[in-house]
Amino acid sequence: MRYQVYTPCDRLKPYVRHLAISEASDEQAYTVLPDTSLVMGFQYQGKIATVNGPTTLPLATAGITGIQDGFRIFKNEPATGSVLVVFTETGAASFFNEPIHELFGESVGLDNFLNWAILNTLEDQLAGAKTDQVRIELVEQFLLSRLQKPKSDALVVAAIQHIYQSKGTIRMAALADTLCISQSPLEKRFRQLVGTSPKKFSAIVRMKQAIGLFSKTGSLTEVSIESGYFDQAHFINGFKTFTGVTPTEFLKNLPAR
Repeated sequence: MRYQVYTPCDRLKPYVRHLAISEASDEQAYTVLPDTSLVMGFQYQGKIATVNGPTTLPLATAGITGIQDGFRIFKNEPATGSVLVVFTETGAASFFNEPIHELFGESVGLDNFLNWAILNTLEDQLAGAKTDQVRIELVEQFLLSRLQKPKSDALVVAAIQHIYQSKGTIRMAALADTLCISQSPLEKRFRQLVGTSPKKFSAIVRMKQAIGLFSKTGSLTEVSIESGYFDQAHFINGFKTFTGVTPTEFLKNLPAR
């Protein structure tokens, strides 16, 4: 699989972490772990589906995936190509009138938000484009045409910073106290701008930090203590929910160091 990352144009940098061209020549299934960003995708060739046990559900050729709290398995046809837009933590909200927290755990076609003719035109242009750069520019033009009055909230940005600084271990009561606000309005404002609650966002940050540490050390004891888990069993259960495999299986699949 080829995954080529592109820096967004200056006007999109406050909202988009990066764009990417993702291509696969062969049919394959792959696991995607939870992250702190919503992702928009445009398939310009082939098809991609989500796999849940015996059920395979095709994705819309143009869609957006909300923040997830567990791993997901995707499967692509041979010769599949997509342009992906990975938003910043607060960036996606500025492109939608609809509440983005309703996208939590979902993958939804963009035809739920846009006139199908607009999407058809973009999909035709992407399919006919000859280079990656042209496809990236087409998607950037589309995003700029969708950009609304920027949605921002200094309190939510501060909450995100505190969560990252604590590596996801900060308690929600302590977070609210630090920001001089009660938990209920903090959660409401956070969900509206980020797409999930501060608690679930923290859980993702915490597990990603723990996985990074475990990948380096291979020590369940060290990770459990460093990441603030009650015990090894608690970490192992959370790890499997997040990745779909046990820590032992995860280590076996890591590239040789």
